[in-house]
Amino acid sequence: MTDERLEDRLWSILLHMPPGSGVVFRHRATRPAERRALFQRVRRITRARRLVLLAVDPPLPGSAGRHGRVAGATSWPAHDRVEAIAGFRAGAKLLFVSPLYATRSHSGAAALGPIKARRIGQGLGISVIAMGGMDARRWRRIRHLGFTGWAGIDAWPIGPSASISDRQKRKAVPT
Repeated sequence: MTDERLEDRLWSILLHMPPGSGVVFRHRATRPAERRALFQRVRRITRARRLVLLAVDPPLPGSAGRHGRVAGATSWPAHDRVEAIAGFRAGAKLLFVSPLYATRSHSGAAALGPIKARRIGQGLGISVIAMGGMDARRWRRIRHLGFTGWAGIDAWPIGPSASISDRQKRKAVPT
């Protein structure tokens, strides 16, 4: 998941993500012209690195699909079972269930916890991605619960010289 908080760390993160990983381009607070230019730069990198790129509203040409609560979306955010069922009915292939743990993205929201989060998407035949306070360490603890993978924003190292360990890179890829 991208947003303005990543600032210039975005480029390092994209260059360290293993092929096959996914990127959901958000940057909702960025002005439209600047957002389109940023998306094109992200798109060039994701194509070169064989990363899957999805975009939120408004739709951006060149993405592999759309993320959001719209008919035909490739991925769908779900915070409860009703939203998960809506995503299934809308044809989504991925559910981003959140927040599993406390997170800045949903500050003040009660964390679901791994068991409740797993139940939200259970039995729908959709891949379920764990999100919200996730990192490689937490992924190792919950991966056996049936999640396809995990996503995050703040999970990435902070600072211009920070690098992502090989172990963290491997764990960020859906199983």
